[in-house]
Amino acid sequence: MVQEIKRNPTRTVRIGRTTIGGGNPIAVQSMTATHTQDVAATTAQVQALHAAGADVVRIAVDNRADAEALAAIRGGTEANLSVDLQENYRMAELVAPHVDKIRYNPGHLYHHEREKPWQDKVRYLVDVAVQHDCAMRVGVNCGSVDPAKKDLFAADDSLGPMLASALEHCELLDQLGFQRYCVSLKDSDPRHVIEVNRRFAEQRPDVPLHLGVTEAGLPPDGIIKTRIAFEQLISRGIGDTVRVSLTVPNSRKPEEIQAGRQILADIAAGRVRSVVDFGTDTLNIIACPSCSRVENEAFIELAGQVKEMTRYAQAHAITIAVMGCRVNGPGETDDADLGLWCGPNFVNLKRGPESIGAFPYDEILGKLKQELDRIIEQKS
Repeated sequence: MVQEIKRNPTRTVRIGRTTIGGGNPIAVQSMTATHTQDVAATTAQVQALHAAGADVVRIAVDNRADAEALAAIRGGTEANLSVDLQENYRMAELVAPHVDKIRYNPGHLYHHEREKPWQDKVRYLVDVAVQHDCAMRVGVNCGSVDPAKKDLFAADDSLGPMLASALEHCELLDQLGFQRYCVSLKDSDPRHVIEVNRRFAEQRPDVPLHLGVTEAGLPPDGIIKTRIAFEQLISRGIGDTVRVSLTVPNSRKPEEIQAGRQILADIAAGRVRSVVDFGTDTLNIIACPSCSRVENEAFIELAGQVKEMTRYAQAHAITIAVMGCRVNGPGETDDADLGLWCGPNFVNLKRGPESIGAFPYDEILGKLKQELDRIIEQKS
């Protein structure tokens, strides 16, 4: 059973009727992919994930209309709900009455009220969380790290800024007397996920960790990447709640829960890899999970088409990132050799941080192949 996995002695954090840390079973989470304002569809997906065994279901809220819909969604489910705050941290006061956990990204605190110190914004979030009996997650992502922290590290050090940001926010939360929080440090490379979470756990073994490989992509590759990170961390006692992020249609979102449960069961039974070396000499396609921020559902089909079209390049060590929205797209494609971030009508094609152009969905595969062939020729 999952409960038999030996774990680091972290503090406990209650999320609604679920408690993570402190030796409690590792919780499995997922996120809705429907548009939040479609109350019927989002409630149905929350219920489907809940029925599949999700301990917590996360919903993205970008605006007041989303927040109003959240109130109706809350009334239609008993699931433990988490909300994903984006650029406007002030949305917290509108959504907190309807959820059990608030997730904020330190790198996004700069998008609203830029002149206000980030510490004041965190104090506000703590006050809201305490008032409405909410837990919090400090969610640090590789593609949207606090810009002030990035300036302190070498350009090729992607983990240092993530770790420093997470530790700094933990220190402030502790000073404010708020300990009902967990931390996540996510990257699209499972090796980076392993390393940054291992380093964090060494310095803050008391803080529960939410594990995940961001933009893991399509199954089965996305499951394999996630399994690698989970096996290496959970086998060391690191990790209190997990999310498997897969690029799948809405009807298949419960597969994230099934995959997470299977990985945990295998780890508990000792069915793990002892040596991991993923994707260093082969084509690597990363894709963000289908979620409510996706601006055109054609993104999901496109990710599959990219995988099929690029099979001829499998032997080349090239990374292609396919992102479904403006939140993940601009920053989290920068480190890929080729990046696609998908808007409502056009797909933005990038080579590293350089923009090549925006192309219609029915033209992007041809443009991508041209750039891929150029890279292969240059590498050869």
